[in-house]
Amino acid sequence: MSVQLSGSVLLPSLRGLLLTGLLTGALCCGTGSVCGEDWPWFLGPRHTGESGETGIVPDWTAGPPPVLWKQAIGTGYSAPSLLGDRLVVHHRQGKQEIISCRRRSSGEEIWQYTYESAFEDPYGYNNGPRCSPVLTERFCFTLGAEGMLCCVSLQDGSLVWKNDLRATFQLPEWFFGMGCSPLLDGDRLIVLVGGQPNSGVVAFDTATGRVLWEAVGKQTWDGTETPEGNRYVWTGEEMVVSYSSPIIAEIHGRRHLLCLVRQGLVSLDPATGATNFHWWFRSRVHESVNAARPIVVGDQIFLSAAYQVGSVLLKVGSDGRAVSEVWSDRSNLLAHWSTPIHVDGFVYGFSGRHENEGELRCVRLQDGAVQWSTSGFDGDLTNLRVNRANGKVVDSETGKEIPYPFFGRGSLTRVGDRFIVLGERGTLAVVDVNRERFVERGRFSLDEIGNPAWVAPVVSDGRLYLRSENWLVCLDLQSAAKGQNAAAGKGAGD
Repeated sequence: MSVQLSGSVLLPSLRGLLLTGLLTGALCCGTGSVCGEDWPWFLGPRHTGESGETGIVPDWTAGPPPVLWKQAIGTGYSAPSLLGDRLVVHHRQGKQEIISCRRRSSGEEIWQYTYESAFEDPYGYNNGPRCSPVLTERFCFTLGAEGMLCCVSLQDGSLVWKNDLRATFQLPEWFFGMGCSPLLDGDRLIVLVGGQPNSGVVAFDTATGRVLWEAVGKQTWDGTETPEGNRYVWTGEEMVVSYSSPIIAEIHGRRHLLCLVRQGLVSLDPATGATNFHWWFRSRVHESVNAARPIVVGDQIFLSAAYQVGSVLLKVGSDGRAVSEVWSDRSNLLAHWSTPIHVDGFVYGFSGRHENEGELRCVRLQDGAVQWSTSGFDGDLTNLRVNRANGKVVDSETGKEIPYPFFGRGSLTRVGDRFIVLGERGTLAVVDVNRERFVERGRFSLDEIGNPAWVAPVVSDGRLYLRSENWLVCLDLQSAAKGQNAAAGKGAGD
């Protein structure tokens, strides 16, 4: 096994905090009330794309929030991660993947760790990292597009250990490289490696990189009954790699590591890798992936995928060893890569395989019924034209440039009772969490965040972080909120 270890390190166990749900990265105001949070890994402290920030009610009807700073970076689709005063972004320049640690306040680089990468996306997308860094007080864990798993010191970027997964495991060819962000579980780092025959999911010791257990593959899917009524026969040449990052949830008093791999959903014991149950969930189309994360609501699990798959709601049995289907629908919500968000019995997310199919939808969890959907634009297209000089959309009535009117296959992040929506051509909008109808509270765009804008917005300590293929941008949500509150107070006084 080609694990390289540097130095001697110890990682304080976070298991108790993870189990109780107390590890939320809260940053406290002077009064002791929570006003902000860290965002130390993919989709934030709860792994769901939801922020616990208080005192912020995004509203851009009067104008966009101010830009605090912007920094040019290399390519990639990985979101930045933030812990304390550190921001880490994983990107690529030339033939190197770069783990770059920066100051939250300015974006100024503190340190970087680099290594060579020859990865080329076979479909012509950019060749940078796809997975978000995982941060602890001592360590930064990253997974590169070509399968380089690294642990470096968060303080100075020195190497602790690394593992070239392509050299260590039997990895079949993939579509888009490594695309699942690792998951921290105490002293285990869980990675969807995608190796044959039974290394689809691997747990590594965080301090040393030693393999603790391997699971998922032939032992899981050989002989499984498919929806067509056939028994699947494992060939040994299957892709097992996934683009849906794992998540841990407690259901009926049992901890479930839920991994949506290429063939479907697998529940594992995170301590041992033992299988609790599995459920076939994949497209009949060969060139297809599962990419949206599972959503857990009580003892139910919601799954969604594009490529003519749709959505399904599963119910976990009381013994934690089996699941059954509550409902399935091949047309209500087809999440391509961005993970939908559940709020009070309704699921909000983007549907559609191709950009022109992209819609933001609200679906009732109980039965999968679509409550509303929008492309982001319901006006008169004849009033719009394209400025051929710069490609911007212009409102013919006002003569002003406007954000691209359609969201396409967007992403969303929840802050209280609002969503911050990022369309794939860079349109940013604030949308109400509203089960009855689509309500928007303003939109804008930035020159630095253009097509393809596929990285979900990050919210941390009153700031909004956006990443494109060339730029990292920080905006001030907190001052914008204060301005709105002041204006509201002045209006009330008048």
